Amino acid sequence: MLDLEVVPERSLGNEQWEFTLGMPLAQAVAILQKHCRIIKNVQVLYSEQSPLSHDLILNLTQDGIKLLFDAFNQRLKVIEVYDLTKVKLKYCGVHFNSQAIAPTIEQIDQSFGATHPGVYNSAEQLFHLNFRGLSFSFQLDSWTETPKYEPNFAHGLASLQIPHGATVKRMYIYNGNSLQDTKAPLMPLSCFLGNVYAENVDVLRDGTGPSGLRLRLLTAGCGPGVLADAKMRVFERCVYFGDSCQDVLSTLGSPHKVFYKSEDKMKIHSPSPHKQVPSKCNDYFFNYFTLGVDILFDANTHKVKKFVLHTNYPGHYNFNIYHRCEFKIPLVIKRDSADSQTETCTTYSKWDSIQDLLGHPVEKPVVLHRSSSPNNTNPFGSTFCFGLQRMIFEVMQNNHIASVTLYGPTRPSSQLRTSDLPQ
Repeated sequence: MLDLEVVPERSLGNEQWEFTLGMPLAQAVAILQKHCRIIKNVQVLYSEQSPLSHDLILNLTQDGIKLLFDAFNQRLKVIEVYDLTKVKLKYCGVHFNSQAIAPTIEQIDQSFGATHPGVYNSAEQLFHLNFRGLSFSFQLDSWTETPKYEPNFAHGLASLQIPHGATVKRMYIYNGNSLQDTKAPLMPLSCFLGNVYAENVDVLRDGTGPSGLRLRLLTAGCGPGVLADAKMRVFERCVYFGDSCQDVLSTLGSPHKVFYKSEDKMKIHSPSPHKQVPSKCNDYFFNYFTLGVDILFDANTHKVKKFVLHTNYPGHYNFNIYHRCEFKIPLVIKRDSADSQTETCTTYSKWDSIQDLLGHPVEKPVVLHRSSSPNNTNPFGSTFCFGLQRMIFEVMQNNHIASVTLYGPTRPSSQLRTSDLPQ
């Protein structure tokens, strides 16, 4: 049984690990993977058709804990303990819930002190007791009437007419004063762990198509020898097609991984597949997982020739490998009766809305199958790749965009190049 410390408006954890509000999804998953012998039976819950309409949930079924992540920014929003019999809980080092201590109304009063009067929800038959950043729900099934307040109540729980022995059914840790209005906080400094994160990514374009990326980056650094002096820093960097490998390293820093393309399985779709001679050296990617960006370099010139932006939707084959890239892409929309105008495609745009903006049918897509080995099938199904304005949009079956591949102006043709499809 897990023995965890409750920190209102902040975290739930122990000396080895901590689930912190504002923590990115990938870090929470990394904790679960590292401690898989202790924390078992984890479920990932999400809406397959409408992934933005419901929170993304990690359900620790063995321990009675749910981690609720905001569907948009994918940071931890609420920590819910829904079965207090499966876990030990303490506050300021003193247990208020364990096998020997029942989490009664008197115990909560003793451990956490006075609070505002509670709120009774007749539909749920739950009595909610709220502290800042912390709420307890008491089950009222056995009560014959709803709680009543004395007209002149004093501070403390003793003024509330609550039967003795009522125990906590659920506990919530969140940010702010209201569980209903809470939002995922900004990522705390303790979660940066020396990484750089992208707050947003703007696609730059010239007259023909994309020319590069402008990234607004976040990092947390420490002052000289003083850990308490740590603070978040914000800065902008730009990378362009044709930049050298050294340019990118000096602009964005070292990648998390370098991936060399071993073969091009989409070569058969190119205009002249029989004329393509196998290369003696391979193009390579710089994978920036916390930015949600891949950068492809030409093997001969070592210049940037492709960017890949990842949206990290659940239900995609690459889910949780990359952090979500919050991108904005300008699309040139040509109208018959007027000059062309520019619309913006974002991480949350649906493909149908983009097709409506274009005002003309897009060519038939290339179907992209992914699997880890020839004998495995992709449990999430295929995706569809559409090409326009020197970009390839990889679209999931729920109509959301899984990734966008941008390629540079040095290509001989601006048509869809299936050899540039996401690998």
